[in-house]
Amino acid sequence: MASVVAERSRTIHLAHSPDADDAFMFWALAAGRIDTGDRRYVHELGDIESLNRRALAGELEVTAVSLHAYAYLADRNALLAHGASIGDRYGPRIVAATPRPAAPRAALGTPGVVVAVPGELTTAFLALKLYQPAARHVVVPFDQIEDYVSAGRADAGLLIHEGQLTYADRGLHLWVDLGEWWHDETGLPLPLGGNVVRRDLGETLMREIARDLKASIEYGLAHRAEALAHAGAYSRGLDASRVDRFVGMYVNAYTVDYGAIGRQAVAELLGRAHRAGLIPTPVDVTFVSAGA
Repeated sequence: MASVVAERSRTIHLAHSPDADDAFMFWALAAGRIDTGDRRYVHELGDIESLNRRALAGELEVTAVSLHAYAYLADRNALLAHGASIGDRYGPRIVAATPRPAAPRAALGTPGVVVAVPGELTTAFLALKLYQPAARHVVVPFDQIEDYVSAGRADAGLLIHEGQLTYADRGLHLWVDLGEWWHDETGLPLPLGGNVVRRDLGETLMREIARDLKASIEYGLAHRAEALAHAGAYSRGLDASRVDRFVGMYVNAYTVDYGAIGRQAVAELLGRAHRAGLIPTPVDVTFVSAGA
């Protein structure tokens, strides 16, 4: 059955977030700058929590997902070895309207303290629960969290995407950078998001998709000015220098390929999550590479 699906699936629905880093890495593919043979990609945009839910439903051949969500997808999906968002000593940030307390971990576990989070399947949320299992939360759309915290509707907010760079503009204070904390704990970068491909497409098509995605990332890096100009349309108000900085944070060597360290980081994250009881079963991670 898988081979039949692979033969017929030359139109590939590919979904990713409407964010500057994803726009940068998928630009060449969307703009027809690379040769994809007879594979035609239909791009769809959605916030990462929505994409996590759609991936659980098996709606898309290829989609960006949170590494946390992959724990529930691994039976039907493989991780593409290209297109990861990995923070090396930086990552999702916990911010608040009040200055950083002396013991932020203890403060976040205090009864009555509520953290606004961008979704329960996001890796940011998983990292928060690894950092402080007792943290209480409320789910808020990722692009509304800063306003939610500023208005006093939550005690703290867990920021992803460009909010990691803009929180101080709203008068918010950094309590914890979870990527920095993770590195202090493990010595590893924090893997946040990746791209999955449905296993029922078959090995050949999965490898072809991996090659196309890697080629798109490499083309964008080789034509950075053009790719940044495209990404700026998805930056939600960041100026050019901040777009450049944000893209540099999350389109890096790990994005071209996880490499040994990136793969180790994924295994460590999901292993710790299972041992902490935050995901139900151990995860057998399969990577599909352009070269294998």
